[in-house]
Amino acid sequence: MKIKLLLIIIFFIFFSKYSISQENKIVYLDLNIIMTNSIAGKSISSQLETNHKKNISNFEKFEEELKREEAEIISQKNIISKEKFEKKIMDLRDKANKYRKERNDNINNLNNQRLDATEKMISLIRPILSEYSEKNSISLIIQKKNIVIGKTALDITDDILKIVDEKITKISLD
Repeated sequence: MKIKLLLIIIFFIFFSKYSISQENKIVYLDLNIIMTNSIAGKSISSQLETNHKKNISNFEKFEEELKREEAEIISQKNIISKEKFEKKIMDLRDKANKYRKERNDNINNLNNQRLDATEKMISLIRPILSEYSEKNSISLIIQKKNIVIGKTALDITDDILKIVDEKITKISLD
């Protein structure tokens, strides 16, 4: 009888640990939605778009100047000496090469600004995710792009988006 009682007690202790043990909660979020739909993400996009439009405007003016100069040189071909014509052509090529280099540098700079802004945004989101996971007893947060299929109840994107909009309103690119 004592052995049966001992076995029953051990049985309850063993299964009570399983019921008491903490369940690991895993959720996911779509970071792309947060980056594009949050107030801070829209601010980043707006700033990048403004910089891009300003650069395009400057480069269009420079292209027009190059075209005008090319037309002027071509119209003077029969009027000026061959050496002077070739010198003007070489100067025009140098300007065109300078233009291409500036344009490529500008594109690289814009891409670097985009990467830096994304890194800033993610570094500001991390503490929010950490706090959220602690409050809600979440063990693991996974990006949605790494999930093949999952319950929509495990998607915390909307909750995090609301919190991010409350805490982060603008990120400057400077």
